[in-house]
Amino acid sequence: MGTLITVAPTGAESTKADVPALPVTLDELVSTAKECEALGASVIHVHIRDGEARPTLDLGRLRETVAALRESTDLIVQLSTGGAVTDPEDARLAVLEAGPDMASCTMGTVNFGDDVFLNRWELVVGLHLRMQQLGVVPEYEIFDLGHLTALQRLLDRWGLPVGGHVHVDLVMGVPGGMPGTTEALVACRQAMRDLPEGTTFSATGIGRSTIPVMLASLSAGGHLRVGMEDTVTYAKGRPVESNMQLVARAVGFAQLAQRPPLTSAEARALLGVPA
Repeated sequence: MGTLITVAPTGAESTKADVPALPVTLDELVSTAKECEALGASVIHVHIRDGEARPTLDLGRLRETVAALRESTDLIVQLSTGGAVTDPEDARLAVLEAGPDMASCTMGTVNFGDDVFLNRWELVVGLHLRMQQLGVVPEYEIFDLGHLTALQRLLDRWGLPVGGHVHVDLVMGVPGGMPGTTEALVACRQAMRDLPEGTTFSATGIGRSTIPVMLASLSAGGHLRVGMEDTVTYAKGRPVESNMQLVARAVGFAQLAQRPPLTSAEARALLGVPA
């Protein structure tokens, strides 16, 4: 089996002032997407910024972004419905109207540093059902072990996602969530035995947990998400220069594990995303 590599280039937390290499304009995002695709990424997890480089869920900008990425790349376009921790629920639901291939669906509330990333059950169900209606494939974002139990409850009650395949992303190392350790990843892997057969997972290590999580995920049969949303330091004292640097490292690890990157077509087949 190959490795699904997702790039998360921007996020909603870092500022352009603090991280000058962060892609915040549409041109910067498209350029990053093309370069990361050439290296081996097959999915792009997208947050967008406004004219002042602040996080936004503006629907017009989201539609423009989806169209530009589709025109310029073959990447699977996955929009974040998480937004920033301050975004209201109606705006987060409306993200799906921009017509992405995929979208994130966070499976529960979690402390996020000094903030609270609120994901009420009603919102989780609403996102799941709206994605079923619109033909958008979800990636279920897991910040803590109990979120996997919540996902089992969701699927039991409301059915499988579009395409019939369940894919989760373990977001590890967020202050307030599960740690970015091998032990935590193994615990999640065991909990996934209660999910539908064939469920796949990616893992994301925040900050300094990036490399331990990548190695643990590959050894456990998982996939990788990397990018400047999650990591802005390449090594001690070395800021990340670009998203390509992080994708190239992930590709190198995947090849060492003899699980080379999946093409976008192979990724679509795995995730049940229509061509």
